[in-house]
Amino acid sequence: MGAALSPDLAIQRQPRVALSWNDSFLLGFAPMDDTHHEFVDCVAALQRCDEASLPETLAAFERHAVAHFEQEEQWMQRTGFPAAQCHADEHAAVLNSVREVAQMLRDGAACQVARELAEALADWFPGHADYMDAALSHWMSKRTHGGLPVVLRRAMPGLSAAVPDLSLQAGAIR
Repeated sequence: MGAALSPDLAIQRQPRVALSWNDSFLLGFAPMDDTHHEFVDCVAALQRCDEASLPETLAAFERHAVAHFEQEEQWMQRTGFPAAQCHADEHAAVLNSVREVAQMLRDGAACQVARELAEALADWFPGHADYMDAALSHWMSKRTHGGLPVVLRRAMPGLSAAVPDLSLQAGAIR
């Protein structure tokens, strides 16, 4: 009790595979899908970059996130999206975390703090997109095109258990 594990007994965390874009992220509102693709690329860059480029890669992610979240929040305000405040609150929490980590790096913190942020973003995005952004995509598609989005996804080996293949069903929506 209370004794530290010897280094040979410590569990070594293996770096996770970087987040990558796939059809499971498609929501059917093209401007949002395009921005989400950029978001995934920015998170992946943050996961893969070397320590020397970490501060600038984090700054690039922050610039993307600010523009991305502002775009979604403008859509929500302009169209009276019912869940706008809850959605904007999630955006604010993410930006707050990003800014805190950037400040920690400037103050001399180890790069591990930014690596942990990158992993948290990779974990957060799929759920946020699938729930919050999917609702906004539906809302925007109804206003823009008069109906729910139709999302066609390619059959993707390895994702079939996590994402049902709805691409062949009439009126498949997400």
